[in-house]
Amino acid sequence: MKPLRSLPLLFLACQPLLAAPQPLRPDITIRRILDTGTGGTSIRIARDPTDGFLYYLRTSGSIYRIQIADGVLSTTARVYTAADTGIGAPYGFAFGPEGNLYITGNETQGTNTVATVRRGARATPGGDTRVWMNVARTEPYPRSNIFDHLVNGIAVSPDGDFLFVNSGARTDHGEEESQGGLFPGVREVPLTAVMFRLPADGRDILLENDRDALLAGGYLFAEGLRNSFDPAFSPSGDLFSGENSDDRDDNEELNWIQEGHHYGFPWRIGTNDTPQRFPGYDPENDRLVNHNYIAYRRGLFHDDPTYPDPPEVDFTDPVVNLGPDADSFRNPATGAVQDASDLGIGLATFTAHRSPLGLVFDREMALGGGLGGGGFILSWTRGDPNGSPAEGPFRDASEDLLHLDLKKAGEVYQLRATRITGGFNHPIDAEIIGNRIYVLEHGGSGTVWEVSLPTGPPPPESLRRGFVNGDAVFDLTDAVAVLFHLFGGLAAGCLDSADADDDGRIDVTDAIRLLRYLFLDEPAPAEPFAACGPDLTADAGGSDLGCADDAACE
Repeated sequence: MKPLRSLPLLFLACQPLLAAPQPLRPDITIRRILDTGTGGTSIRIARDPTDGFLYYLRTSGSIYRIQIADGVLSTTARVYTAADTGIGAPYGFAFGPEGNLYITGNETQGTNTVATVRRGARATPGGDTRVWMNVARTEPYPRSNIFDHLVNGIAVSPDGDFLFVNSGARTDHGEEESQGGLFPGVREVPLTAVMFRLPADGRDILLENDRDALLAGGYLFAEGLRNSFDPAFSPSGDLFSGENSDDRDDNEELNWIQEGHHYGFPWRIGTNDTPQRFPGYDPENDRLVNHNYIAYRRGLFHDDPTYPDPPEVDFTDPVVNLGPDADSFRNPATGAVQDASDLGIGLATFTAHRSPLGLVFDREMALGGGLGGGGFILSWTRGDPNGSPAEGPFRDASEDLLHLDLKKAGEVYQLRATRITGGFNHPIDAEIIGNRIYVLEHGGSGTVWEVSLPTGPPPPESLRRGFVNGDAVFDLTDAVAVLFHLFGGLAAGCLDSADADDDGRIDVTDAIRLLRYLFLDEPAPAEPFAACGPDLTADAGGSDLGCADDAACE
């Protein structure tokens, strides 16, 4: 069965336990922190930025705190139960910058699903007691009982203002899923295969199963996403997520999630058009249909005359992987497995059936060894590095940690994916703290592993673009401060913060950019604007405007 449909089915107890994971670079070390429990009971790991501790979430709804002192496990203790959080079947788990804890969960109501997003705010600073409340709750929507990916992944914006919540598909590839005729003709619905954006301080928001209502409320952020299980923000403030593809040998994806964009599902998966949408489709002639997976065995690939037409929008393609790793694909004409980078081409994005999870970024710019500022992503499914197995990635060992060297070229991203560790047992989630990545396994004993990476030079100055006068409030006085700097000789402690358009110069256009954002609802200053962070772009002529003192980031 393809992973990430129903978490209780994810753990395959019949598989042998693996040896400890191995680093694939000499400057990386791996050590075991603790075992959280067998049977696939642990699903998420996250750090509370206000107390510095790691927490992990179990399928029971219990949350445990991990305390590590001097590099050695000190204690682990349960701090919350499902009775505390109000979520009995949790899937998503994240902390905001102020320490608020957010959880997503799903419940079955007859033949329907109802999903809930909950917020737990500390009753007193530093205390464990939290006040829990609903941020949002969906209307009941039809289950399929086969491919329900449900509401799962959640990310908090760097400024803590918004939640980005994934609601996965209820189909494999857009086929009719009527649940035995109870929902005739139903495929995807407005509440599935989308990314929501919710106010982090929201209270009792009703997410209707109506696309127009979701748009009117400002909740529908992006569409056409099959299952973005782990959204995460990069150092530049852009939102990315891995994407679990269908039972056909279509590429897995990494997407740059942007407001209003449609990522193609179910009409396109990876960069392949879903062939079932075209008249006269015969799966027996489709070399990408994997006969070992449930969708084929249940006859869900077939000629489908009522398959709906795609919306009249331009689909946004996944990030292109230039290799050298995780870029095997099956040739649709011959069925042969090939390596994209060996052929000198890119793949959008990963080898089929990898199931990319646990996306994290070096947002603190703490890493060296060519890893600084990069992304890292796990792969759930065991593969075969030498051929094409019955199930799982082909010519790809998988169950590893990839380094993603992301580069923006114009309006798109490309990446180079490199395996830096291998041999995990169904790794499901990760968290990064400084130069250490903590990997949680869902298989075996639910082990938490610490992957230590090379450190880099001291991080660059932290600044917040547009916050020019240093009072940590963005308003008209910041635009005025730019003009006083230009024409009145006013000194600026952080010139980079005054460079609102990030062109490496301080001029009148920067003040205009701030004013247009404030009063005309035009584009915001360049990142880092939503939250403090480094200036990742070179200034004009190779110079460095500098940021000796950004009081907004103290």
